[in-house]
Order: sequence, then structure tokens, then C-alpha cells
Amino acid sequence: MRSAKEIINEAGQWIEPSLEDVFPGDIREDITVKASLYSLLAGGKRIRPCLMYLFSRLLGLDLDEVIPFAKSLEMIHTYSLIHDDLPAMDNDDLRRGKPTCHKAFGEGIALLAGDNLLNRAYEILFAECLKGDQGKIRASQFIADKAGINGMIGGQSIDLDSEDKAIDIDLLYELQDKKTGALLCAACMVPCYLGGAPASVASEVMEYSMHLGLLFQIKDDILDVEADPALLGKSTGKDERDGKATFVTLLGLEEATSRMNEEYKGCLDNLEHLADEGFDTSDLRILTEFLAQREY
Repeated sequence: MRSAKEIINEAGQWIEPSLEDVFPGDIREDITVKASLYSLLAGGKRIRPCLMYLFSRLLGLDLDEVIPFAKSLEMIHTYSLIHDDLPAMDNDDLRRGKPTCHKAFGEGIALLAGDNLLNRAYEILFAECLKGDQGKIRASQFIADKAGINGMIGGQSIDLDSEDKAIDIDLLYELQDKKTGALLCAACMVPCYLGGAPASVASEVMEYSMHLGLLFQIKDDILDVEADPALLGKSTGKDERDGKATFVTLLGLEEATSRMNEEYKGCLDNLEHLADEGFDTSDLRILTEFLAQREY
């Protein structure tokens, strides 16, 4: 049996060269591009590209055809982190074990770096759409939807509007379904659009992604209380200090852990259903277990 580290490294070797080449030539000397690459190439687990890689393999896709979508999604994710770390939002100083983009380059350049990554991601997706393949067009539209007000931006909007307010657990679920879950959902679902997966398969993948998004966020909230900041690569305890609701602050550590385990079971159920249809889900099971048990 392979380890999660081996699976993540394999996916990283697949996606990393394309991220390094996303801004070619002399343009790399521009300060905004330098700031963009500072954050984009800072490391991290690359979970979104890894998920897209694993589901693409599961469905038998040409992995070279998937790379533009994986790198675009990772660029969108990175832009969101740059903006999320700004003083006007979460005001974080540390990301992936390094000073955040605005700490390294200043707030103005950090804003431009985030904008630059988002625009470049859409340039790449538009180039794929121009090829005329309906699967690529639908995949691009799905990424855009999950990155916008119906997804990640919508979740961030609820998050900012909810600071220092008493919110209930239903609103927190909506917030995190969008803020964290949306791009994870895109990572899982894009291969279904590219490969024209049957509705029964796409439904299982969608349900898996929804469970995974909540598992991932609840685990993040638990780590914010329990983890070593040096291992985590970012500050801990900040959400509670800033008056932000989390699964731990609303439910307590024990109940939050219980709900995370429910989402983990949901993920495994969906993977079992896919296995029943003849798909090899072993690597996805290993990755899912890692995400539930991770310490960073």
C-alpha cells in the first residue's frame, strides 16, 4: 500500500513544472509577477491538484489535457490566500511557513499579485475554451462558478460579515461549504466534465467533494486549537481571538471531532460506491485518511 506522502509527491511532480512556467520570459522580472510566484511556489500540500490528478486517473483521462485546469485552480486558490491574509481580511503574517505576501512585498503589490494570478488563471481557461470542446467549456465554467459569489467569494463574504456576530451552525456550514468546499469540489468535479462521466459517477464524486470540504475545514478548526504553529506553517488560535465562529467555538472540540468523523465516513461511503462500479479508489482512500488524520 502506498503512503499519502507518495501520492501527494507524485501529484506534485505532475503539476509543479507547469506552475513554475506560468509566467514565462522577461515578465518574471516584474515585481508583481515575483510576488505572485513567491506565493504560488511557496509549497503547501497541493491538495486541489492532487484531487484533480487522482480523479483524472480514476476516469482514465489524458493527464496532459488536465494540467491547464489543475494549475488554474491552484492559481485561484493561491490568489485567495494572498487576499485572505491581508490586514483588511484575516491580517495574517505567516503562510506555509513563510511571511505572507503582503509582509514580503507590501499590501499594494500583494493585491496586484492576487489579481494577477486570478487573471492569468482565466487566460489559461479561456484558451482551453477556444478549443471548442464542450467538456473543457463546462469545466472552465464550473471553476469560475465555484471561485465566485456562489462559492469561495460568497463564503468569504459571509465570513467577513459574521465577525463578532453570533451565528448559528447552519450558517457556518453554508459559509464553509462555499469558502473552503467550493474549490475542493471543483478539483474533484472537473475531471467528470472533461471525461463526460456518467451521472451516477458524477453524483458520487460531487457528494464525496462536499463531505471532504467539511472534513477539511473542521480539521482545520481543530488544528487551529491543537496544532504546533511551526508544524502547521501558520498562526494558531487566531480565529477565536478575531471573534470568528468555527466548528470548535460553536460545538466544542469533542462534537467538532465527531462531526468531522461523520464527514470522513461519508467520503468513504462515496468511494466505496465508486469501487462497486469498478473504479480503483485505493489512492483516494489513502489521501482521505491522511486529510482526516493530518497534523498540519
